[in-house]
Amino acid sequence: MEATRLIDMLLEHPGQYISGEELSRRLSISRTAVWKQIAKLREEGYEFESAPRRGYRLIRQPDKLSQTGLLHALQGNRMFGRRLKLLESTPSTQEEVRKLAEEGAPHGTLVLAEEQTAGRGRQGRRWYSPPGKGIWMSLLLRPERQPLSIAPQLTLLAAVAVCRAVRKVGGVDAGIKWPNDILVGGRKLCGIIVESVAEDELIRFAVAGIGIDVNLEAKDIPQELTAIATSLSLESGRRIDRTALIGAVLTEMEQLYELYTQEGFAPVGHLWEALSVTLGREIAVHTPNGVLKGTTTGLDPSGALLLLDQDGKHFTIFSGEVQLGG
Repeated sequence: MEATRLIDMLLEHPGQYISGEELSRRLSISRTAVWKQIAKLREEGYEFESAPRRGYRLIRQPDKLSQTGLLHALQGNRMFGRRLKLLESTPSTQEEVRKLAEEGAPHGTLVLAEEQTAGRGRQGRRWYSPPGKGIWMSLLLRPERQPLSIAPQLTLLAAVAVCRAVRKVGGVDAGIKWPNDILVGGRKLCGIIVESVAEDELIRFAVAGIGIDVNLEAKDIPQELTAIATSLSLESGRRIDRTALIGAVLTEMEQLYELYTQEGFAPVGHLWEALSVTLGREIAVHTPNGVLKGTTTGLDPSGALLLLDQDGKHFTIFSGEVQLGG
C-alpha cells in the first residue's frame, strides 16, 4: 500500500523531485522505509533519479504490468479490480477466475496474465496471447438472483465498456460487431467471452474474459490472421500504456454494471447500438440451424440480434457467427 501511495505522490508532480523527508512525512513512515519502497518499485521496473537534498523523481514506469501500477490505475473503482491476481503465465485467466469463484472470491475479482498458453475465444477457438504485448484478463461477476437468460446482456455490456475504453485511450474509431468483437477498420483487435455457471436457472457467477491485442507488431500476428486481426498500436501508430487501458476498461465496466443493476439493460443496449458496426448492415449469420442472410434492424430486449431477411421475415438471433456484408 505504501508503494502505491508513493507512486501516486510522484505522479502528482511529474518530472519534479520530492524529498525523502516529505515522502516520509506524508506516508507516515521512516526515511529508511521510503528507501525500501523505492528499491521494491525499482525491482518492478520503475526508474527513479535521486539527488542529495532534492529527493526522488519518477522518470519511467514499467511496460510490464505490476501490482502497484494496476492498483494505482484502479484506485477510483469500488469493486472491479480492487482484488486482483497478477500472473506471469497461465493456461487461461478464465480457468483461474473460475477456481477463485468456486472458492468464494468476491464480485469484481480480477485475474491478469502477461501470457496465456491456452487462451480461449468464442466457440472453443484458441486465442493467441503472446507475453507482454496484450491484455489478457478475466473478471468475476456475481449478479444478484438473475436468471441465466440475461447472460447475453453481460456480454454486450462488456463489449460497450471495452469499446469505449479503447476509443478513449487509443484514440481510434473502434466499433462492435455483434455480439462482442471490437473492430477497427474491419479488423479485430479484441475478443470477449462471458461464461456463466448457474444453479436452479439462476446465475451463480459469470466470468468475463477479455483479450485485447494492444502492442502487437505486424510480425507478432500469425500469418493466418493477418487479414482479419490487428492491434491497438498498429491502428493508433503509437505504443499504448497497457496499465492505463486496463484501468479505463475496468472503470467503464464498473460504471456500466452499476447503471445496469439500477436501470436494467435498456440504457446499455442503446450505448451498444451507438457503437455497433453491425446494425443496418447486410449480414450472413451462421447459426446452429444454418445460415441466415438479411439486414440487421436492432437489438431484442434480451440482447439478441434482430434480422429482416429478403422475404420480409423477421428473425431473432440468440447465437451465431456474423459475417458483415452478407
